[in-house]
Amino acid sequence: MENQVLVAGAGPVGLTMALELARYGVAVRIIDRIADAEHSSRAVAVWPRTLELLDRSGVSRELVERGNKVTVANILSGGKPVASISLEKIPSPYPFVLMVPQYETEAVLRDRLAGYGVVPQRGVELLAFDQDEAGVSARLRAADGTESSERFSWLVACDGAHSVVRHLLGLDFKGDTLGLDWTQGDFHLSGYPFPSTQMAVFYHADGPLLFFPMAPDRARVITSLGPATGVPPAALDQQAFQKLIEARGPGGITLAGTVWTSAFHINERQVESYRSGRVFLAGDAAHIHSPAGGQGMNTGIQDAINLAWKLAQVSLGKAAGTAMLDSYDVERRPVGAQVIEASGRMTRMATLSNTALQHLRDVMVHLLLGVPPVQRALTGLMSEVSVGYPESPLNGPPLGSAKPGSRVPPVAGTPPFGSGRAPLFAACGGAGAASLATRFPGLVEVRQPLPGSEDLLSLVRPDGYLAAQGPDEDWVLMVPLLTRLQGND
Repeated sequence: MENQVLVAGAGPVGLTMALELARYGVAVRIIDRIADAEHSSRAVAVWPRTLELLDRSGVSRELVERGNKVTVANILSGGKPVASISLEKIPSPYPFVLMVPQYETEAVLRDRLAGYGVVPQRGVELLAFDQDEAGVSARLRAADGTESSERFSWLVACDGAHSVVRHLLGLDFKGDTLGLDWTQGDFHLSGYPFPSTQMAVFYHADGPLLFFPMAPDRARVITSLGPATGVPPAALDQQAFQKLIEARGPGGITLAGTVWTSAFHINERQVESYRSGRVFLAGDAAHIHSPAGGQGMNTGIQDAINLAWKLAQVSLGKAAGTAMLDSYDVERRPVGAQVIEASGRMTRMATLSNTALQHLRDVMVHLLLGVPPVQRALTGLMSEVSVGYPESPLNGPPLGSAKPGSRVPPVAGTPPFGSGRAPLFAACGGAGAASLATRFPGLVEVRQPLPGSEDLLSLVRPDGYLAAQGPDEDWVLMVPLLTRLQGND
């Protein structure tokens, strides 16, 4: 088929999906029913693991140039410090959270995608689709109202929380709506009591107040409005925001100009499967949760990167479909569930209304986050460098102390795993690695042994996760895994 993959939705997740497919040589078409690209800030936090993975396509450097690096998260209650979380020791080339407006992220992704000859088609709506064993037939309506039926091998839904694809599939979006209304906005301001390299969370009896600095004189501000009323909440204007900041903040902060505001409910929902035949769901189409921690866009982008190399291998005939494509749901749905649980827990902690429980929370947060192992565990979770796939069907046999499915840290001075024009597994080793690459041409490339594992053969996936590891001379023990992935279904 001329168009192998249809991507519905041209936000950060859809653009990442299209970019990954395009750079691997897969024909892709990306559409969005909204006629114009996003101009508001929306998602602003890009975490280290996302930057590591976007580095494969060359996106990260430009994003970092456009954004603000935040290296410390402060938590205060009643104006008094409770805890300070440092991000500088995260084991990543990007030991910070990057604050960059979503429209900037999308612009960088679009520019990079255009380099492969792919331009999002805006104002194009997916009306319906049918699928069979051979592909997906989609009915599309163009911006001028004309309708057409087109055929694709695969459909990927990156069309947000109100996903048309999810509705057409009839998938349940199970979960709950939390009982508070919220508002957020981007403001120019003065008097922020921390450097622009530090974010802050102010616990308050009436509701938390969060500041995410985007520049020395600009920040994203999020706060709760109180119990949900059952009707869509209205965004506050600058004057109303100022009053809340004065009531809940440290004092001395003055809003000097409004960039953007919105109001929202917090939903915690997830589909029961990220795959339905030849249709896949990613990002908010598959899972939504509290914005606490700023994980939403990151989780969606990582969904796209996880799926894209697998879909590319199958589309290009390098791997069989069943094990490879089924692994997407097996790997990413637990991650989505974990993010929902963790972000929901942080939201509930920040919105405790009982005075005694608030005091207990402050004491426990202070004590626990003062313990280095606890802080490392928290920053690993927030930065997503601790995300792994220990139950993946793509994992090889456990040999020695290796942990298949774990993240392989980027190796300084070498191209990121999966950064080439083909979605190849990297056999990092000596003679055994060369033998494995010879046995599986087009699926495996040879690289130098991993630092600290010079005597071992490490098989690393295109997304930088360990598939298998063992003695270099025992390379044949990895043959069954690759044979199964390459075999015919």
